[in-house]
Amino acid sequence: MSAALAERGEDFLAEFARRCASLPGALATREAAARRFAAAGLPTRRLEAWRYTDLRALAAVSFAPAAAGADAAALISALPDFAAPRLVLVNGKIAPASSSFPEGDGVGSFARTPDFALRCVPLAALNTMLAEDGAVIRVADGVDAATLALAHLSLAEAGQPIAVHPRHLIRLGAGARLTLIEYATGQGCYWHNMVAEIALGAGAQLTHIRLQTEATAAFHVATIFADIGAAARYDCFTLGLGARLARTEIHARLDGAGGIAHLNAAQLLRGAQHGDITTIVAHDAPGGASRQTVKSVLADRARGVFQGRIEVARAAQKTDGYQMSQALLLSPEAEIDCKPELEIFADDVKCSHGATIGALDPDQLFYLRARGIPEKLARTMLVRAFLDEAIEGIAHAGARAVLDRAIARWWEAEG
Repeated sequence: MSAALAERGEDFLAEFARRCASLPGALATREAAARRFAAAGLPTRRLEAWRYTDLRALAAVSFAPAAAGADAAALISALPDFAAPRLVLVNGKIAPASSSFPEGDGVGSFARTPDFALRCVPLAALNTMLAEDGAVIRVADGVDAATLALAHLSLAEAGQPIAVHPRHLIRLGAGARLTLIEYATGQGCYWHNMVAEIALGAGAQLTHIRLQTEATAAFHVATIFADIGAAARYDCFTLGLGARLARTEIHARLDGAGGIAHLNAAQLLRGAQHGDITTIVAHDAPGGASRQTVKSVLADRARGVFQGRIEVARAAQKTDGYQMSQALLLSPEAEIDCKPELEIFADDVKCSHGATIGALDPDQLFYLRARGIPEKLARTMLVRAFLDEAIEGIAHAGARAVLDRAIARWWEAEG
């Protein structure tokens, strides 16, 4: 481990030692997480799961806990309208005055009802140590809870970088339904280290749409654990546009027969941005299906990563797993690292993976320009056509409109 990473890890352990008595929830769980984090530290590239993502830039920043009372009025006023009730978190804590979804009816605050498990992933252990607040969402058996928006607003004031560690719990009972739209943005230099624990009962359906537009100096790490019951369905789509360094890591476990997981994503990166999409799908029961399609558009010196792993247990016969990574490089200096993996112990399965990497097709560009279409518009049309496959499955009209506008703004700035 580098000296900077070790020093930053010690800073977080010292913060926990100072604040552990005031943090909500079971102290024993937090202490176990602290021991695990002390043993492992911040992940380095020596770990296979972090081989392509280097946290030394993060380790070079000295983070402080977020102070209370941050003025997020400008960020709140600029929140997109998802045409749904919303919960707003400012620097990792729920802001009731800015939220339009009152607590109750299954929606609450982690600070009031802390409920979390010890997870072995390094940055999830750090979150378990220091989480102060987050959303707790429970949907009872058979209830269609429609749509809820969850907005993360992070801002560093007076030039002091901050680290926030929100913790979310989403549990859907048998046959329940929910569309959760998650949005993350901010100002200044900060680290947003989020963990979500999702549990879907038999036949439940969760549609999880995520838009990440963090500040250009920010660091964003989201770790999602999804336990999917029999005939339940988890549809997740992530669009990543912001942050200096971003990583979305999803651990999906299909532990009931006939469970379904769709883990799709798109990332548009420029400058020296680094974006990492890592997924681990564990098929532990028969008849499950998983689909992963990740699209990356990379300009300038940006670097994208896709790591997708499908694990099929011996009992998971009739599994159908598929993953695809497609990257469009808009600059000769852009880079994509792709590592698909299959680990199969069952003998009656259908699993496959693939990857494509390329630039804009000059023949297609010439065809459009020959018909009077300006070069910038022609390039836009080709990039949007490349991305359409990734977002065409989003049925929520409000969320899709917001994603479309975010992509359009990115491309306008790029052009």
